[in-house]
Amino acid sequence: MNYKQLEYTGKVQPKLGDRDLNGQLLYPYLPYDELIEAVNLAIYLERPLLLKGEPGCGKTRLARAVAYELDLPLEAWYIKSTTRAKDGRYTYDAVGRLRDAQLAATARMIKDEDIPRITNPATYVQWGALGRAFQNTERTVVLIDEIDKADIDFPNDLLLELDEQRFIVDETGENIQAKAAPIVFITSNDEKDLPDAFLRRCLFHKVEFPSIPRLVEIVNSHFPAAPEALINKALARFLKLRDDMAKDKGETGKKVTTSELIDWFRVLRRYPEDEVLAKLELDGKLPYAEVLLKTWDDHLRYLRGSRGR
Repeated sequence: MNYKQLEYTGKVQPKLGDRDLNGQLLYPYLPYDELIEAVNLAIYLERPLLLKGEPGCGKTRLARAVAYELDLPLEAWYIKSTTRAKDGRYTYDAVGRLRDAQLAATARMIKDEDIPRITNPATYVQWGALGRAFQNTERTVVLIDEIDKADIDFPNDLLLELDEQRFIVDETGENIQAKAAPIVFITSNDEKDLPDAFLRRCLFHKVEFPSIPRLVEIVNSHFPAAPEALINKALARFLKLRDDMAKDKGETGKKVTTSELIDWFRVLRRYPEDEVLAKLELDGKLPYAEVLLKTWDDHLRYLRGSRGR
């Protein structure tokens, strides 16, 4: 395909308060070098990039960041347990077509000029995220979010779209071939294994938890005016909690992540700095724990640990 080769750098960031074309608020996204490389390999090879990692580590937001920097449209497909692979291609309004056909047969409420429209099956096709992306003349960023929520057959039902970038509209026989290869990001929380045939068509990257310097950058990018002392103390308390969770649950257990850190720090910024700094002392009670501890078991573990200090 003859289109300009794109390259993602991770250096083009939205300003605070910026929104995308869909009205969604945009936030800075600070990728590390290996993640940038994985994105560019996916762009170059025209293969989907499968992203795994802890919930809240930034897998979903990567697609929005890439679309923003490269100034490309974004199609987001959020997967549920009831989602079918066909939904991403198109849906067909069979009920609407039957209703219109019955009205036409009885000559009720149908104008002559409407007959070609209602007798054409294509009228009742409504495009999904992949259908719209394939018909776009410019490359489109497509997010397939949390693919492991769907039925076990769901990934294999997308093999033609991922491999040959095309699909057939069963009701019309139309072959929809991508006009420009989409840039596809697929996220998974590892709730179930994905089929080998599906994995073979993807590139893979595990999004790592940020280093301490990168966490400082992330907090500064969201809260540019935040005092350094507050950031350092908040991170120390946050990382201590994360380490304790890792000891209690093991490396595969749910731990606090960057999205929760940002929410927690936003709460901390609501109050006077001196008051918050005092609350952040390592031997004191964890302030606003409900932002970080999401289960009763987590609360109990924290309480047991704090009493043992």
